[in-house]
Amino acid sequence: MESVIVRVKRENGVELPQYMTVGSAGMDVKANIDVPVTLKTLERCLIPTGLKLEIPFGYEIQVRPRSGLALKNGVTLLNSPGTIDSDYRGEIGIILINLGKEDFVINPRERVGQIVLQKVYKMEFEEVEELSETVRAEGGFGHTGKR
Repeated sequence: MESVIVRVKRENGVELPQYMTVGSAGMDVKANIDVPVTLKTLERCLIPTGLKLEIPFGYEIQVRPRSGLALKNGVTLLNSPGTIDSDYRGEIGIILINLGKEDFVINPRERVGQIVLQKVYKMEFEEVEELSETVRAEGGFGHTGKR
């Protein structure tokens, strides 16, 4: 598998993100907090990671939820996937929301999200009078039914 170098600056004591298995697409990132944070039902908060990245031009990093937190606790990312652009140099923050029925406690150094490096292609628009036809046409938003 091809790898791309991403330069990182981290606060003291912050662990580098890491892949948890050989086949993982995302690297887990942890909460850089000193005391637990309680996230009440339907509450959202920005969790710092203590990481700043220099993403190569032509790439983005997507911030995604952790499936275990989502399934077991109803805790997910509010803007998923979040995009970190190659020209951003600030600290990565994870915007968590608690959609569960109970308060959720985020502990220091807990894994709160994952980051995935993605290639980005720039778009150019060509304005036309007509688009090509397809069988689907304008069908969307569940037009194929439940099954």
